Amino acid sequence: MIRWNFYVPSLHHGDRSRPMIAISFDDGPASETAAILDILHAEQVPAAFFCIGNKVKAAPELVNRIVSEGHLIGNHSYFHGRNFDWKNRQEMLQEIQATNEAVFSICGKKMQCFRPPYGVTNPELSQAITLSNMQSIGWSLRSFDTRAKTDNGLNKRIQSQLQNGDIILLHDSMAISAGILTGLIRDCRKKGFTFARLDSLLGINAYA
Repeated sequence: MIRWNFYVPSLHHGDRSRPMIAISFDDGPASETAAILDILHAEQVPAAFFCIGNKVKAAPELVNRIVSEGHLIGNHSYFHGRNFDWKNRQEMLQEIQATNEAVFSICGKKMQCFRPPYGVTNPELSQAITLSNMQSIGWSLRSFDTRAKTDNGLNKRIQSQLQNGDIILLHDSMAISAGILTGLIRDCRKKGFTFARLDSLLGINAYA
């Protein structure tokens, strides 16, 4: 698992001494991306979107909107297939590069941040990431929004675990995540947290 840093050195959280957090979304552009962008714009919160290459090609307008509205765009493989972690180094590298090329062709950004599908790492992926000169990005607070049953339950789960420096993992394919987002942002601010873009939280470069 990515959080073990066993095969792939990954960044999972920011400074634990500061009440600053980051929100990240995986698996888009997807059905809820536009609604989530509307909320982030209204609340003036930057986020990170780890995008799947074939979805990028199908929704270039959302890719442009993510970037133009000041959010980070990252690489989440090209197909996000269930067999991704069974592929060899070259096949993984091809997916990473194809997604980088798709994003660059749309918005001119050379992405530096990669989040492995399912958070699974192995020696083949370690080599592919090294060859692509990408930085592996994990998370410290997994929302489990793909399994959540109620808005209130999801919001409570996140807030009960929230710590300084956290990177929250959500999915812009989930209506429940869009549904709680405004309340989550406002509740976090009431508790004294501020929101930073993921690259700022981690002190890294998002783009080459």
